[in-house]
Amino acid sequence: MFGPPPPVPAVSLKDFDARKDDITNELVEAAETAGFFTLIDHGITIDEINAQFALSEQYFDLPHEVKGRIPHDIKTNNGWEYKSQIRQSTGTADQKESFWIRRDSEWPTDNEVSNFRDTTKRFMGKCEEISRKVLACFSVALGFPEDHLNEAMDVEAADNLTQMRLIHYMASENSLGTWRAGNHTDVGCLTLLFQRDGEDGLEICPGRESHNDHAIGDTFHPLPAVTGPIVVNIGDMLMAWSDDRLKANFHRVRAKDVGKSPDRYSIAYFNTGRKNVIMQGPLKKYPPITCGEYFLEKTETQFGGTFRRQPVNATARA
Repeated sequence: MFGPPPPVPAVSLKDFDARKDDITNELVEAAETAGFFTLIDHGITIDEINAQFALSEQYFDLPHEVKGRIPHDIKTNNGWEYKSQIRQSTGTADQKESFWIRRDSEWPTDNEVSNFRDTTKRFMGKCEEISRKVLACFSVALGFPEDHLNEAMDVEAADNLTQMRLIHYMASENSLGTWRAGNHTDVGCLTLLFQRDGEDGLEICPGRESHNDHAIGDTFHPLPAVTGPIVVNIGDMLMAWSDDRLKANFHRVRAKDVGKSPDRYSIAYFNTGRKNVIMQGPLKKYPPITCGEYFLEKTETQFGGTFRRQPVNATARA
């Protein structure tokens, strides 16, 4: 079922230092309602975004046995996974493959994808800069010191859980609205999502009141894919950390009802609290818990705690 689209405002980061108060107000208003907003004037050029997507396509076009050289590790959550995420909401595997990366991850070689590591690390660095600005705004709005959330998500720390994920949804014929990614919320704090023109499918469902609320509404709204603006959404961890003030709402990626759904590529940067940091909201609505414990609890809720191990056909291509 679809209804009138909720407001998903575009927030400009232009002149950030001079406009910080106004930007904070815009971010908080969006986070308290839709739980989604887009960022413009954020400092990453269209050329840089397209270059990162080009590398992603090159990587996913590699044979399975090459991508499988860096298999997904359920302990670190890094590496390549193929149709291995089974959502509790659907009972079926998401129709996609992905490559999870941290700063200290193992990388494809230049022989596999030229300049992958250097270009991707620069891109991640820009995502870090943008995230720091947004998280500083939310820290102040919640009554914390300005650096509170950024220190909790310090990517230089040994226990950091922040990751980037390259995602490829495979093309499908006559999918009749099946789930390329089933209904879910994000487990971490803040997600930056990059999409490309024409590769639609993302749908959002506002209305969640508690980070423990598992009920999914029946009114989803498409959020068209556009190259340039960054789609940002609140995750469960930040919803709990804000005493449910900032909303982590359900979303999904849906195939077309009729005809062929083309390949869809997206890039997600997941800001997540460090494993050993203790999180608790300013109102202390919930008891203190480490970010690592919270992450595991929410992962178990969504996936039963693990990615399903599925044998890969070495001769297949995604």
